[in-house]
Amino acid sequence: MSLLKADEEVAMFLEKRNVPYVIGGGLAVQYWGEPRTTRDVDVTVIVPADQLEDFLNEALRRFRPRMPDAFDFALRHRVLLIESKKGLPIHVSLGIPGYEEKVMQRAVRVSFSGLRPLRLISAEDLIIHKCVAGRARDQEDVERILVRQRLSLDLRYIRRWLKLFVPLVETHNVQDIFERALKQARATLRKVKRKPEAGREYSGSVIDCALWLGVLT
Repeated sequence: MSLLKADEEVAMFLEKRNVPYVIGGGLAVQYWGEPRTTRDVDVTVIVPADQLEDFLNEALRRFRPRMPDAFDFALRHRVLLIESKKGLPIHVSLGIPGYEEKVMQRAVRVSFSGLRPLRLISAEDLIIHKCVAGRARDQEDVERILVRQRLSLDLRYIRRWLKLFVPLVETHNVQDIFERALKQARATLRKVKRKPEAGREYSGSVIDCALWLGVLT
């Protein structure tokens, strides 16, 4: 609950100032993929260039900075590092016009028990972000999101944007990460559809069933 409260804390600050935002990171992975432990808040915002410094100053008055030069760091690296009242880390990514604007438009408002609705990144855009990040854990997250959503996603949208990101990401091939995860997700879903074992029944989520069968690790 402390994580959700931290997400709500940031959301209230941004909504009061009419700042477009989406929540990603661990909370979005939990919602679209599978529950897992996460201790930080990841938010992307769109702030006009001529309002950026005022926004950063106001955010740093409201939230504690996680480094002495948080303001200058945010201007250089386009991420503001702050923390919630309870001390949970908050990463505020400063989005740029273009793709991030589309992310804002596709955000999904999600209700959590006891909290105001929060704007979560869509499953498709979360997958795109994960493929761009490219870590082993990110590919695993992509696979599990695809399985949890039973492939009922806009795959054409994902592929279109990943193709545009290919020349921008030098460390790995973003398309390959997605296609590998998609192939594995399809194999997982085929196995889950089969009867688990003769004489046994299983009722639960696709993810739980896959873990039970040893398809996902």
